[in-house]
Amino acid sequence: MQKENIFSNPFLIKYKWAVIVCAKILIAVLLLRYIINQINLQDILIAFSRADILFLSLAVFLSLFNVYLQYWKWEVICKNILGESSKKKIWISLFYGLSAGSFTPARVGEYFGRAILFKDKPFLLVTVATLIDKFYFLVVISFTGALASILFIHYYYHVTIFITAALFIFVFVLSYFIVYLLLNPGVWKDTIFEKFYSSEKIRSLTEKLAAIKNMDKKISFKLMFISLLFYFCVTFQYILLAAAFSHQLNFVTYIWAGILVFFAKTIIPPVAIADLGIREGASVFFIKMMGESASVGFNAAFFLFLINVLMPAAAGVILLLKKNDV
Repeated sequence: MQKENIFSNPFLIKYKWAVIVCAKILIAVLLLRYIINQINLQDILIAFSRADILFLSLAVFLSLFNVYLQYWKWEVICKNILGESSKKKIWISLFYGLSAGSFTPARVGEYFGRAILFKDKPFLLVTVATLIDKFYFLVVISFTGALASILFIHYYYHVTIFITAALFIFVFVLSYFIVYLLLNPGVWKDTIFEKFYSSEKIRSLTEKLAAIKNMDKKISFKLMFISLLFYFCVTFQYILLAAAFSHQLNFVTYIWAGILVFFAKTIIPPVAIADLGIREGASVFFIKMMGESASVGFNAAFFLFLINVLMPAAAGVILLLKKNDV
């Protein structure tokens, strides 16, 4: 007798998406509760009440720069791939995406959110444009995170220098190859388009994505540069927040922990809404390993979620509620 799948139930089939979202919210809540119980809620509250206001204020201020960098990168992509130059539409589409992506599995809502205002553009093209936006940052975070992870394993788990050196070489070679392709789109885009265009089955899809051929070396360099700035901004926010809750500026420790936290959040499957619990758990783990208080790691990561995810998402919700034709 064939085993019945959990989603074969008619009710679950109809509300599958809602069930997945609710499950991820539940996982996020349980993860946070578990981490808080492991740390001591009183320590967390005390750390919050005694936080350095100057460092907190600087971190909040940088969240504005954080959002602007996301807009700048999306604007470059919109102008060159979507053929859209309206700053208002680009800003609003970004906030729609931030709002829809924050509370959907694997942030898939961001692709739909960004496409809301671009009804005159093929949805597939907007989706690919969003993927390009995300991919540049993914390359930056993967490269730095991989190197930081190798160093972490070497120093804290006493891996031999030969394995460490081999891993470093592998990461550098692979990263060089990927970055070379990103910064030289002419190497791959013409070949790919010619290959797919020759197939009648997918020619229509290829035609919808023809605007991607507008990508050139200059645009790729600009996207990589903005992605680096965005990464530095987020990492510096983490440093400021850790310093705010610990009342000491251990710059090397905090930047190392921040890089590892963002890398862990990227490679761990999105089992919780907005990565809640994953970000905080990784921060607690790495901060404790480096000799800092667990409450510092939790508070820094959770406050980063509040200012970089929740606040922009709330702004996006307000814009969606006031939605008018733009």
